[in-house]
Amino acid sequence: MPVNASLRRCGPVVRLLAALPCAFGLQSCAVPSTDVGAHAGPYEVEIRRTTLGIAHVKAGDWGSLGYGYGYVQAQDNLCTLADGFVTYRGERSRYFGADARPAAEATFGQPDNLDADFFFRFVVDDAAVSRYRHSQTAEMRALIDGFVAGYNRYVGELAHGDFPGEHAACRAAPWAGKIGSADIYRRLYAANLAGGAMRFVNAIAKAKPPLALGQSPDASREQEREDAHGTGKTERAASAPLAYLGGEAGIGSNGLAFGADVTHTGSALLLGNPHWFWTGPDRFYQAQLTIPGKLNVSGVSFLGVPLIVMGFNENVAWAHTVSTAKRFGLFKLTLVPGSPTRYQIDGKTETMTPTQLNVDARAADGSIHTVARTLYRSRFGPLVNLGALSPALAWNAQQAFALRDINADNFRVFENFLEWNQANSLDDFIRIQKKNAALPWVNTLAIGRGDPRVWYADIGAVPDVPDELVLRCTPPVGKALGQSMPGVPVLDGSRSDCDWRDQPGSVQHRALPVAQMPGLLRRDYVGNFNGSYWLSNPAAPLTGYAQIIGATNAPQSLRTRLGHSIATQLQSDPAGVSADALGRAALDSRSMSALLFKRPVLDRLCGSGATAGANAAAYTAANIAASANELHQACKVLAAWDDTAAAGAVGATLWDELWRRLLTIPPAQLYAVPFDPAQPLTTPAGIAADPAKLAAALHDAIAALEKAGIAIDAPRSAALYVQRNAERIPLFGGCDAGGYFTAACAAHPFDARGASMNVNPAGDSYLQIVSFAGDEVLARTLLASSESDDPASPHYADATRDYAAQRWLRMPFSEASIAHDPALSVRTLSSPDAPVR
Repeated sequence: MPVNASLRRCGPVVRLLAALPCAFGLQSCAVPSTDVGAHAGPYEVEIRRTTLGIAHVKAGDWGSLGYGYGYVQAQDNLCTLADGFVTYRGERSRYFGADARPAAEATFGQPDNLDADFFFRFVVDDAAVSRYRHSQTAEMRALIDGFVAGYNRYVGELAHGDFPGEHAACRAAPWAGKIGSADIYRRLYAANLAGGAMRFVNAIAKAKPPLALGQSPDASREQEREDAHGTGKTERAASAPLAYLGGEAGIGSNGLAFGADVTHTGSALLLGNPHWFWTGPDRFYQAQLTIPGKLNVSGVSFLGVPLIVMGFNENVAWAHTVSTAKRFGLFKLTLVPGSPTRYQIDGKTETMTPTQLNVDARAADGSIHTVARTLYRSRFGPLVNLGALSPALAWNAQQAFALRDINADNFRVFENFLEWNQANSLDDFIRIQKKNAALPWVNTLAIGRGDPRVWYADIGAVPDVPDELVLRCTPPVGKALGQSMPGVPVLDGSRSDCDWRDQPGSVQHRALPVAQMPGLLRRDYVGNFNGSYWLSNPAAPLTGYAQIIGATNAPQSLRTRLGHSIATQLQSDPAGVSADALGRAALDSRSMSALLFKRPVLDRLCGSGATAGANAAAYTAANIAASANELHQACKVLAAWDDTAAAGAVGATLWDELWRRLLTIPPAQLYAVPFDPAQPLTTPAGIAADPAKLAAALHDAIAALEKAGIAIDAPRSAALYVQRNAERIPLFGGCDAGGYFTAACAAHPFDARGASMNVNPAGDSYLQIVSFAGDEVLARTLLASSESDDPASPHYADATRDYAAQRWLRMPFSEASIAHDPALSVRTLSSPDAPVR
């Protein structure tokens, strides 16, 4: 592009700088930061950085606040943000090739680029963006427009050559250019769908009808050129829908809130402990956002989100955990014979709506080819290919399946957060939650200034599917699907009386009314650890709600059992539950599986005297080529282990590998005492498994450690660590299966990389402990992943080191505490640019 033409895109101020060319690859102009800052304009913001690089963004209006927030997020995480925007636009194949995958896990899993592109082009399309934009308040639109302008300001500064060495991975990349407001709406919409459609990226992107009777392959657009991107492939393997949010068990959170009756301070106390992604577009970013007299809130956002989604202001503090409520459902379509894109409802025929899509894909030689697909919608939503679960579930001549996500029409989500950011009491917070019923896939715990109560609720957007409807309308294939997707309603789409209910008074069509969703106010405590609402407080079980929200009278996870055990222990202190004790408990890395089952396992496996000899014989009888010394040494390590996954703990890694294998034994054979709904936090109990099976599992666990080059008596940090540049930071904690309250889990098999958190890490991410005293907000935080993911940033590893050392940060929130922070730096930005439209 000629220099003058490129400059014309950048406004009159930049045109004065005609001698400065635009940087190749960055779709922006080189604008000296000093010149931009010197001009008064519609955006003016003060950015203060305190310890660990945390940004405190202060402005006089919504647009300027967004401008500052977009700028600092880009400054710290540009490459990940830009990569995310490419994903949400459906352009990954063009820049990175069709067969590659995103480098990091996210709420949409880690699909190959071509399927991701078709999914986002189809589901997060221009129509969805338009609906989202027009449903937002003027304040939200101003915030988003400002965010875009601030992000683009930083991109322009990089293009000019500012900040040498920073964002080396993308600063000259053609995909890391300026963005528009549509990019933010796409990002917000993608967050909406994380509990539903995002679990079906591949299944939606690959959904195509069988050939109609008499139709030749050449006549069908569904036989489109899957090899056009140059890979030579004509078939791409389908993958099953994700069983968990993001594809991994343990993506979720711990949350505890203690009321004044047990803190003995007159104030409630909140722990927020999300187990979340450390990398990728959904990682947390910590900040404080302030408009004097209107807004003053601190906490975290997902990257690309222009407001706080979890945190605190002067009057309330809140946290989230991933909900068990199902936010989507499937409908079985009965097809018209000989016409696989037409289906029947109440004896009448409806035709699916086809959408023809083209995706540009880069081949290995750098050439660009176009790949075409036609994807389909029904009245219920997009068609999905469930053939990966079973060939019997494929789209065939008789049946197809469609997915409806309640959050596809829920544009209240971030408006709700914006209102919460400004809430003035716990009652106000609850009123906002009930008014909007907007939360897309999380539970909520909250406290308020001067309020002795604590709040738990799973109130949000949930399909209105009563148990009666499920019983009456689930076809046989739906019952089979219940094994792989428990709790997901699979209904008969051929009958209109089997559709989700649409009750008067619901905030959204076909969503449960607020009165039919669980909420609990207590003065002692509430907690959630990714179990259902049932035992939010074991002294007051919540019952009587539809199964779509979650199960009752069902076995509880080890983490849920440990969470309530921690709450009980903390309340036993006569002095009351304190922030110090809560902080220690959150990070002490106990393993509930070890606390409950290690001794029974060792008694059956190791024993003493004659018992030991019998078990050694069982060890050999299990066809294990190992000496009795291997058994003896392993038993010795496990017996001496302190049942924690502290960085120096010896035995944790061996136990985790053993326990993971023991969980493959059916519960009826593994446990001595089965689950009892009357004793949900103490059962199942004991170990009854055959010693030979225990021995076989232990041998396999030892072999896994040997293969990874880790001794059975190595400390936890030998396997669990994160590499930041040349520094290896030892970590603590463990995965969900082991029942660790303190979470640190890498989403890949245990192999020669150990359990390194360098590969798709997830676990403790942003932790906050908050209470109120007088006029103060008392907040301690940890940001395990650190503020920046740029290796050149001074804030790439500093907060990770503090997390590893369990050094809580006293979060500066008041103007005085910010002013006195020893690392304080201040920068004022102003812009002459008109807001992006």
